[in-house]
Amino acid sequence: MDGPRSDVGRWGGNPLQPPTTPSPEPEPEPDRRSRGGRARSFWARCCGCCSRRNRADDDWGPEPSGSRSRGSGSRSRGSSSRDRRPDSRSSGINAAGDGTIREGMLVVTGVDLLSSRSDQNRREHHTDEYEYDELIVRRGQPFHVVLFLNRSYESSDRIALELLIGNNPEVGKGTHVIIPVGKGGSGGWKAQVMKASGQNLNLRVHTSPNAIIGKFQFTVRTRSEAGEFQLPFDPHNEIYILFNPWCPEDIVYVDHEDWRQEYVLNESGRIYYGTEAQIGERTWNYGQFDHGVLDACLYILDRRGMPYGGRGDPVSVSRVISAMVNSLDDNGVLIGNWSGDYSRGTNPSAWVGSVEILLSYLRTGYSVPYGQCWVFAGVTTTVLRCLGLATRTVTNFNSAHDTDTSLTMDIYFDENMKPLEHLNHDSVWNFHVWNDCWMKRPDLPSGFDGWQVVDATPQETSSGIFCCGPCSVESIKNGLVYMKYDTPFIFAEVNSDKVYWQRQDDGSFKIVYVEEKAIGTLIVTKAIGSNMREDITHIYKHPEGSEAERKAVETAAAHGSKPNVYATRDSAEDVAMQVEAQDAVMGQDLTVSVVLTNRGSSRRTVKLHLYLSVTYYTGVTGSTFKESKKEVALAPGASERVTMPVAYKEYRPHLVDQGAMLLNVSGHVKESGQVLAKQHTFRLRTPDLSLTLLGAAVVGQECEVQIVFKNPLPVTLTNVVFRLEGSGLQRPKVLNVGDIGGNETVTLRQTFVPVRPGPRQLIASLDSPQLSQVHGVIQVDVAPASGGMNFSDAGGDSRSGETIPMASRGGA
Repeated sequence: MDGPRSDVGRWGGNPLQPPTTPSPEPEPEPDRRSRGGRARSFWARCCGCCSRRNRADDDWGPEPSGSRSRGSGSRSRGSSSRDRRPDSRSSGINAAGDGTIREGMLVVTGVDLLSSRSDQNRREHHTDEYEYDELIVRRGQPFHVVLFLNRSYESSDRIALELLIGNNPEVGKGTHVIIPVGKGGSGGWKAQVMKASGQNLNLRVHTSPNAIIGKFQFTVRTRSEAGEFQLPFDPHNEIYILFNPWCPEDIVYVDHEDWRQEYVLNESGRIYYGTEAQIGERTWNYGQFDHGVLDACLYILDRRGMPYGGRGDPVSVSRVISAMVNSLDDNGVLIGNWSGDYSRGTNPSAWVGSVEILLSYLRTGYSVPYGQCWVFAGVTTTVLRCLGLATRTVTNFNSAHDTDTSLTMDIYFDENMKPLEHLNHDSVWNFHVWNDCWMKRPDLPSGFDGWQVVDATPQETSSGIFCCGPCSVESIKNGLVYMKYDTPFIFAEVNSDKVYWQRQDDGSFKIVYVEEKAIGTLIVTKAIGSNMREDITHIYKHPEGSEAERKAVETAAAHGSKPNVYATRDSAEDVAMQVEAQDAVMGQDLTVSVVLTNRGSSRRTVKLHLYLSVTYYTGVTGSTFKESKKEVALAPGASERVTMPVAYKEYRPHLVDQGAMLLNVSGHVKESGQVLAKQHTFRLRTPDLSLTLLGAAVVGQECEVQIVFKNPLPVTLTNVVFRLEGSGLQRPKVLNVGDIGGNETVTLRQTFVPVRPGPRQLIASLDSPQLSQVHGVIQVDVAPASGGMNFSDAGGDSRSGETIPMASRGGA
């Protein structure tokens, strides 16, 4: 295939104009099922003792005043809910509906949700890092509330808490939750009086471990002999409820604290790319606690139109997220683009984190250009961790893209073993990045709980939609491709065989070689508690060549479109071939080598053909720009090395994203007829950015960082853009620095104001049309501010398009 991939319309040609941003959701309607003479009142429905009363006018009166919008906006940081005491004469509502507060009524004059980041609730629920002042709790775990009353609480008083979410809250769907204080509730909801002191009432509220996740409105209803009262809805009292991996009753429960620290609370991570032999790594700022990100995550569910009643199920939520992180079908978060032309957006290699992407989507409603697999996966990790799911970013090297459900990677050649590109629709990506998230699978038979694959990169449709997963890793490992969701496609990515077919004289095709260890050669993720790389191949597949692994592959293939593929194999192999490429840097010459070994007892003659082309990481190749033909004689037991030097000037005109190249090697053994075939991908390394902290980092105080970069190419880099981002340190910032000359060194200095203490990661990237995939990171240990302030509202705002002068420039 010549040039960039031809399916730009499918991958990168989505129109940049999104549909009209949806209007705010209608205000939720009150539950009016009690209206009318025959209906039971609120108290008759929620309280057993009141249900025995015979009163015809037991309803609550008119709709309370105040905001009812569930919108994703949040109040500004720095405000506090503590000690708010609204004027009861204007805010209270009695049964008569005239606003009169009768003597003896129990009136709630204020609520303290103990929602500040330093309060008990946020600390106990592991939500104190969210840059929000609203109450954020995890389901299945109690939290504390203080009610301020107009008089002392008496045993005859009745109090109920209410939580509502969605357009039409209903008790039966879990979107309208009624919690009678002291009476117990249904489904794990209950509230208890912990302390009554004067006019203050301290409550302990238990949420259901199956609760819907999202942003709930909160109100309080009271009943006394003097009448009934409802606290008006107040946007300051809205409550976010998230999944809870700390709760054993929650199906997302994780029984390892170090796992929870890494896969739920860690705001940065490592993403791996390149090839198995030349693994590159980059730091990614997940930023799940940054202000606005939680609202963006909930907005994603809203944009999809996900029913609120289904938002308590992590299987459904993760599947919706896998569909909505890409823009196909539903105008989701990111537009995929593999064309090489990113002039109408951001080069996927230039992103350093998820925050800028998610906040742009929340702010504008437009899909953000552009993403590729690691960007989709990075954003998915952010969203799922933010919502409370233990999630990690996973890289699979030599990842297959099976287009015909054969569960094999089929490569077709003519009679002379030249690739037939028009038939080669399957491709092998140098690497592919997706996500694992941890949950039980009550929708599957037992034995399939634990890690589930979710892949937001739009490759193939699932039930007509570009989404993938969740898919049990255990089902992948054992080739159980009939398990939902999308197991056949993911199995082929990690554990299929590469099958080489040669056209025969009669036009039919015959298998001439099966490469059994070519796909899913290494699967990795960031290790827990460190920046080391962890090999997790063993959880996806049995050891290569083992009986269990062969059984899994052949079991899966039996359910594919070519169930008898292994019946046509025949080969006698005594010549082995190994391909090597030196570790080369962008801008330098390189050498590729093929080593042939005769493992037999007879002399062998091999006719060898080498083709070298550039390739996108998706396996789509450009035209061959260099080739070599050799005939090699091998004595019994002997080895010979065939080399092909490649100069920078030879490959420079053909380079595409990430500097990857593909060496196709084919050979034929004269004496035995053995066919040799191998595809070897390698990449050219790019330099790193060097970051240095100039001075100590303290919450609320300005700090300076120095960034140094040396251009490795002898050509000028034009329209150079730096990006800088770090949770708790710097909101996403874009810096335009103009041109950088060939082999030139530049130095930039930037200031930022830390807003949260502790170890933080400041991440930078460089992008230009001539060079991309350049990154750097530095750990910043932020000290609390003097006086013990742990959080600051100061800090780096998001700034785009700023033109930055270089502090110094130098030659090589």
